Amino acid sequence: MPLECITSLQQVRPEDWDALLPDAQPFLRHAFLGALEDSGSVGGRSGWLPSHRLWVEQGRLQAAMPAYVKQHSYGEYVFDHGWADACRRAGIAYYPKLLGAVPFSPVGGARLLGDRQACVRLIDALGICVHEEGLSSVHINFTQPACDELLRGREDWLERLGCQYHWHNRGYRDFQDFLDALASRKRKQMRKEREQVAAQGIAFDWRAGHELSEAQWDFVYHCYANTYHVRGQAPYLTRAFFSLLAERMPESIRVVLAHQHGRPVAMAFSLVGGDTLYGRYWGCLAEFDRLHFETCFYQGMAWAIDAGLARFDAGAQGEHKLIRGFEPVVTRSWHYLCHPGLRAAVADYLQQERIDVLAYAEQASVHLPYRSA
Repeated sequence: MPLECITSLQQVRPEDWDALLPDAQPFLRHAFLGALEDSGSVGGRSGWLPSHRLWVEQGRLQAAMPAYVKQHSYGEYVFDHGWADACRRAGIAYYPKLLGAVPFSPVGGARLLGDRQACVRLIDALGICVHEEGLSSVHINFTQPACDELLRGREDWLERLGCQYHWHNRGYRDFQDFLDALASRKRKQMRKEREQVAAQGIAFDWRAGHELSEAQWDFVYHCYANTYHVRGQAPYLTRAFFSLLAERMPESIRVVLAHQHGRPVAMAFSLVGGDTLYGRYWGCLAEFDRLHFETCFYQGMAWAIDAGLARFDAGAQGEHKLIRGFEPVVTRSWHYLCHPGLRAAVADYLQQERIDVLAYAEQASVHLPYRSA
């Protein structure tokens, strides 16, 4: 069978992998996924075992799906813990499972890479392989429309909806131009929040990946890890990941550093690709009033306007984004469950969940701060 499984991206030349990518979204690049592996952020005891699927014909890579064998459901942002718990109570093995996704990154994008017909053949072969490999299921998270078209209507594949919040640049000249598009009360609220941060003596400095020293990367990682430590959790990413990424794709990295009277106190780490800024990680070393909103949202919005970008994806969750201009966006994931009883139960659940998600997305729009809304 032309379907191959590799356990490391080092088994594929970067230029061959990247030639399959349909756009400039940075998370699917060989450099990003490879840095996750080479830094130890995935693999080993992480519960994320690389198991990338390749479709190779006549010695040529024609299609691929970045994939991982999972022993848990953490770091996915499409939550199936309830399904796993139901399987445990029923005596059905839910793990290991196969996940087609970008680890720890709930951003939409291509998941089936390469030639369309080769992608179709890859999907057909997956249904056979999961049974042979003793996997319970295949999950493909945060897909884009091209992938949705390939999977919609295919036997035994279930579609699941979710909701995120993205900010859209409506051709604003600057941040004040954006504020002018808001209702008066919301505009005053945002101004007050920004003034509260400035009154604490905090200033901001944007850096590209090649503009940070290793000492500054130590600070970035300390902030990132602290967001997990305060919740009693271990961070997903290792310190080495940030240095590897800065070495391999510095042009895609944007970090905003927050300083109070010259002393660094917080940061937000983002990636840029195509027409979008992707806010990923944030952290601070002390509590400051409204600093999270300024660092993670307003700074990114202002930078996107200055850079002429169309969209700012600041992360997966947070209804508090609505009143700051982030609009509800429906996301999709796809699930192939081998056990017929589990598949039937999940299918029933997803029918009602779909209605609820669509209704929520519509209702959430009411809380947007724009004057037209």
